[in-house]
Amino acid sequence: MSTAQSNPTDPTSTTSSTSSTSKLSFRAVGRTYPVGDGLFTALGNVSLDIADGEFVTVVGPSGCGKSTLLGMAAGLVEPTSGRVLLDGVPVTGPGPDRGVIFQQYALFPWLTVRRNVEFGLRLAAVPAAERRRRAQYAIDLVGLTDFADALPKTLSGGMRQRCAIARAYAVDPQVLLMDEPFGALDALTRVQLQNQLLDTWSRERRTVLFITHDVDEAVYLARRVVVMAARPGRIDRIVDVDLPYPRTEEIRLSADFGRIRNEVWHAVYHQPPATPATRAT
Repeated sequence: MSTAQSNPTDPTSTTSSTSSTSKLSFRAVGRTYPVGDGLFTALGNVSLDIADGEFVTVVGPSGCGKSTLLGMAAGLVEPTSGRVLLDGVPVTGPGPDRGVIFQQYALFPWLTVRRNVEFGLRLAAVPAAERRRRAQYAIDLVGLTDFADALPKTLSGGMRQRCAIARAYAVDPQVLLMDEPFGALDALTRVQLQNQLLDTWSRERRTVLFITHDVDEAVYLARRVVVMAARPGRIDRIVDVDLPYPRTEEIRLSADFGRIRNEVWHAVYHQPPATPATRAT
């Protein structure tokens, strides 16, 4: 898999991994919204390829279009321009081939962990025996085996988020789309879930697009970090994370990790001035 960085002198110009091996592709996507007498550009002319089985994180300041980009991949936001492709086929709406995990757990409080995880399978009319098998596999995968019959109110925040991840895994998606899933958790639980997620990913090798505000999290999880800039939302640069998996505490404390973290931090917090965000209609 080859990767490349965007031209740092041209924030609207990006290159990415070889398109012939891409699982998820953004082709010059843009999104505008009416604001007063003009248009607000939430996302402008973004192109990105994510390879099959690749873990990519997206980081940037508020208002840079991170969640808009993920919403397009999920089929929840329609691009004003450009296209999003999954295996070369245009994304036209939500589908079971993409599992979406948000910051809020969105669990049904009256259902047990098992029945929450089975919910998408029920909607898909999966037979009961197969539904239970797949749900149990996903529950075991995220380490909730002993809590399969517990209600969400009895679980910690981290355990609830693991349940949400298991529910996404149970429907066997090709791509996981994660929008700041650990943002509401305390620091220790966040680190624990980062390790849990990487352990699960190492066994399943799903394609992951992970949105975060946290630079350390972005570097620790990813093969590539996409740094976005705001007004208009665009890719500023793409940073390769040339650190081995599995990621460990030793790697997190290493000089190489610090070097990459500093590069991403500088890219996020020392961006060139933004261009105008609105234009007249």
